[in-house]
Amino acid sequence: MTPKLSCAALIAAAVALLAGPALARCSKNLVEEFGPRLQRASFDDGLRLTEGPSPNRAIITFLGHASYQIDTPQGVRAITDYNGVNGFGRHPDIATMNNAHGTHFTDEPEEGITYVLRGWPQEGETEARHDVTLKDMRVWNVPTNARDWSGGVRINGNSIFIFAVGDLCIAHLGHLHQRLTPEHLEALGRIDVLMVPIDGAYTMGVPLMVDVVKQIDPRIVLPMHYWGRSQLDRFVTLLAPLEPVFVWPDKHTIEVAKEELPEKLTVIAVGGDGGG
Repeated sequence: MTPKLSCAALIAAAVALLAGPALARCSKNLVEEFGPRLQRASFDDGLRLTEGPSPNRAIITFLGHASYQIDTPQGVRAITDYNGVNGFGRHPDIATMNNAHGTHFTDEPEEGITYVLRGWPQEGETEARHDVTLKDMRVWNVPTNARDWSGGVRINGNSIFIFAVGDLCIAHLGHLHQRLTPEHLEALGRIDVLMVPIDGAYTMGVPLMVDVVKQIDPRIVLPMHYWGRSQLDRFVTLLAPLEPVFVWPDKHTIEVAKEELPEKLTVIAVGGDGGG
């Protein structure tokens, strides 16, 4: 016998349908509507992996160091590891920060930012916890540990931030200092695009960071937090057993869509020779 729904339940269902698809939580068990494929395209206007009105897409721009700008179809703008220099004046709606060094945060963000999300515990907290939604972007974090200046451990001192745009899931590792636990991976869920620090010193050794990439298993990797082509080459060399595709765009901006994700792991050097 089919159960009867209350008027309240029917109204809620109607509202949900009118509102469109819910923003993803990056579930690894999500049934995908589209088969993944890589669309070859010209780099005249940056790498474009989609043509069409998909809501599951983002324009990603490298701003320097560990800062990426993420723009959504509905005009929401987020900047990662916002430090008051890289991206200042671009007026993000959402700014995420980590505080391992002063180049990853600022105490004086510009005015007009709707959400300033700090990835470390504030006074009286044991960890940072965020989960905010603005139009077609949802942002939340997964706390991880970080080293302190004396060589000890700052429990929950770093955050991995996840940005869901429709069904496209982007993660920024921040100033990661550790391999991920099963609990971290469960909290992250499925990640399509991963922003990875590859300096090999201030964060963690490149072989260990490659292990993290293997743990998360994204489709696209965007290197950051490096200085010079040699660091980039070493990272790609250590990834070689995974047989990644390497893309060298001629601009710092790409567009990525869920429906056009590459079949194989693809490293896109949006930061060029050095992340600054």
